[in-house]
Amino acid sequence: MGRAVIRAITFDLWDTVFIDDSDEPKRAAQGLLPKPAERRNLVHQFLERHEPISTEQVELAYNTVDAAFHHVWYSQNITWTVRERLSVLLKALKRDLAAAELDELVRLHEEMELEVRPDLAAGVAEALQNLHGKYRIGVISDAIFSPGRALRQLLAHYDILKFFEAFVFSDEIGCAKPDASVFEAAAGDLGVKPCEIVHIGDREPKDIEGPHAVGARAVLCTVVKDRGSENTRADAVCSDFLDLPDILEKLDQQ
Repeated sequence: MGRAVIRAITFDLWDTVFIDDSDEPKRAAQGLLPKPAERRNLVHQFLERHEPISTEQVELAYNTVDAAFHHVWYSQNITWTVRERLSVLLKALKRDLAAAELDELVRLHEEMELEVRPDLAAGVAEALQNLHGKYRIGVISDAIFSPGRALRQLLAHYDILKFFEAFVFSDEIGCAKPDASVFEAAAGDLGVKPCEIVHIGDREPKDIEGPHAVGARAVLCTVVKDRGSENTRADAVCSDFLDLPDILEKLDQQ
């Protein structure tokens, strides 16, 4: 007996649809700091308005919170929101900001990739156009600094938001890949069973093992980066988005 018919596709965003950090050369060309440096600079500026603080203190606290974020992300499948991260940072520094100031600091973090936008992966817009109408299409993405609100705006900027029918962002659902809840939520929003989904992403633990655990199929995307395709347990590997329709058809015949 064959596997379930493929009725839906879900996409990871970073290094699958968007090229992560492709905005950095653009920032440099505009004389802007790299994003990590600019985030620390913003915190320093906001705190210096009220009381002197060294850049070294901010750097140490920010690095520590970043490390804690990544630990929780991978060990507990949770991505702290920017507000949560900055609140932890302020507590570590024993500093406070007025609500309006904290709101602005959060916004500047969350919208940094809207001010200078990352590029789309080669061929992804054409692939979405070709797949639209044949499959139901959704997004399953962990939100690191840019929340779901900002990621929707990025998709709209490139005129590909229209191809997606469901959006599962970790900051909105409260958990991150490979937690089963994110894939089950996407299936529910798309009106399909998890076994009728093919998920496409670039990270083995999150984008391959995660969907497999709920009975979905998974395609490792190496269009932007190859994170270990030689050892992948994915059902297929996609190195060129132009090949994706054929890859999906072959998977449907297995």
